[in-house]
Amino acid sequence: MEEWVGKLWHRWITRAAGGSHPEAAVTLKSMNRSLGIYFRALGGDPGLRVAAATADAHEHRRSWLSRLAGTGERLTLARRDQQTLRLPPLLDAFPDPGLNRDLYFWLAALAASMDGITPIANDPWGILRNQAATRLALNRWPGLAARYQRLVAAYLPLRLPQTSLPAEEAARENALRSALTAPGSVTELPPVPPGTPPHQPVLLWLHADSLGQAPAKAARNDAGGTESQGSPQQDARDEAHRAEKVDSPTEKNGVLMYFRAESLLSVAEFVRVNRSVDDEPDDNAADLARNMEQLSLATPDQGERIASKVRFDLDLPSAAEDDVPLGAGIPLPEWDYRKNELLEDHVRVQEMASRHAVPQGLPPHLRRTAKRLHQQFAALQPARRWLKGQAEGSEMDLDAVVRAFSDRATGRHPDEQLYLSLEKRERDLACLVLADLSLSTDSWVSNDARVIDVIRDALLLFGEALRSTGDRFAICGFSSLRRQQVRFHRLKDFDEPFNDVVRGRVQAIRPGYYTRMGAAIRHASQLLAKQAAGRRILLLLSDGKPNDLDLYDSRYGIEDTRAAIHEARKQGLIPFCLTIDREGGGYLPHLFGPAGYTILRSPQELPAHLPMFYAQLTR
Repeated sequence: MEEWVGKLWHRWITRAAGGSHPEAAVTLKSMNRSLGIYFRALGGDPGLRVAAATADAHEHRRSWLSRLAGTGERLTLARRDQQTLRLPPLLDAFPDPGLNRDLYFWLAALAASMDGITPIANDPWGILRNQAATRLALNRWPGLAARYQRLVAAYLPLRLPQTSLPAEEAARENALRSALTAPGSVTELPPVPPGTPPHQPVLLWLHADSLGQAPAKAARNDAGGTESQGSPQQDARDEAHRAEKVDSPTEKNGVLMYFRAESLLSVAEFVRVNRSVDDEPDDNAADLARNMEQLSLATPDQGERIASKVRFDLDLPSAAEDDVPLGAGIPLPEWDYRKNELLEDHVRVQEMASRHAVPQGLPPHLRRTAKRLHQQFAALQPARRWLKGQAEGSEMDLDAVVRAFSDRATGRHPDEQLYLSLEKRERDLACLVLADLSLSTDSWVSNDARVIDVIRDALLLFGEALRSTGDRFAICGFSSLRRQQVRFHRLKDFDEPFNDVVRGRVQAIRPGYYTRMGAAIRHASQLLAKQAAGRRILLLLSDGKPNDLDLYDSRYGIEDTRAAIHEARKQGLIPFCLTIDREGGGYLPHLFGPAGYTILRSPQELPAHLPMFYAQLTR
């Protein structure tokens, strides 16, 4: 009964406090793809990805009802940094879902305009820069004016009324309202006495710490959370967290509490209660982490022994089980977007050969599909045909001869093209398939198969399909362990038939390590560029964005991959990406362009779709 009353009170007091409208909520997950396109179309930095912002505690003044309900203590505000445009994971400030969607688009437009505004000195809360960016956005895109005015008109009544504030804070609030209704009209906020709570954050602006000018109290490191690659049933309110490094606690002495249980008298009655046991996972762990404002990572004390600091990389196989390296490695460059420079010989590609590959036939569960693909792709194989009415050829064209005699009999000048020529047309193209073999492909997509199993089946069916067309193709795989070892597997070369030896290599691939994509694309481009073909296609199979143990797991990796793709295009190659990453829409347009990639809804679709996408690309 007490629990039921408590829930009823919580719902009632939260609804009475206002500030949110769950029935009109719009999630970032549903807007992510369109916001990324919109942000880049307005001239925003194409290298930025759109992700969820952190929820931070603010000490601004709140209404007594909000304090009673416990709402408004933590706010999620838009911000941007060098790698990410962070927007609230959910917007429910307005009772109209259309206004909440408009707010997402406005924040994206404001962030795109920030690139055109130089940092402003003595602007601790970012008020001047937000006003300047607002004016620039409205001048560049006049069509946004109506949307902005609607947002301002709906937002101002949601802020604390000036009549409920002390005189100094009321003057400050009046200046903020003027800055919203007439951007550029406020040059500074009125002074307030020391100890006055900060002003209420403005929902229509970017947060000040993203501009690098927030007060010291608000300056903390923003941990860029990775984009979710979970199932669609995952919570749509996934958030990033702020993080900091802290020293390990020095206190080693605990408190021992001792009592004799025998001295306690109790009367027990059996009650059937469904409670979790210690061995069961804590289902509330994600909720507890979400409610934490900041996550801290403790570093070991300097006085600890070296043995306690050794990190064991469980991804490293023993030398007896690892693949066989071929040669000393191939040095390749890497693009550093921070220096705007191509670092020569910065990475090393190591070609590998599987130690466990033995010749094998096609697995039984793929034979029926392979037979169907043989029949479909046989139609793409070039066939010979007779060309009629030729000036020279191997045989006479009887129809042309009859027409020539008729023309001569009627006094006309006969056509001299009286021969048949046998023409054999050939498909002048070459394709290299580059598969991601990183550790992320070890995840399960069903009760029976992992991502690596799906990739393996797709490569086998792809080889069977192209064997019917006679096209030249190669199959390669890659993974990486920092820049010193980008592992590259040549499963099938262009001049090699697709036989049991190749099938054995494909079936021997195993997941491991990471995804340094730029170096792998550069090496694959070198192999493909050597083929004398009119059309050369580089087909990339991936399940996630570029990453590695070093700084490659950031925008650095995205920009290096993008540079490698541009280099491939300059060599006359056609790069195309086929991915199962549901969040790929946030970064793939920046890498491959709007028409250079396809996202599959389910990994199980890959074996059937890979040959069909090839047929479309080569049509």
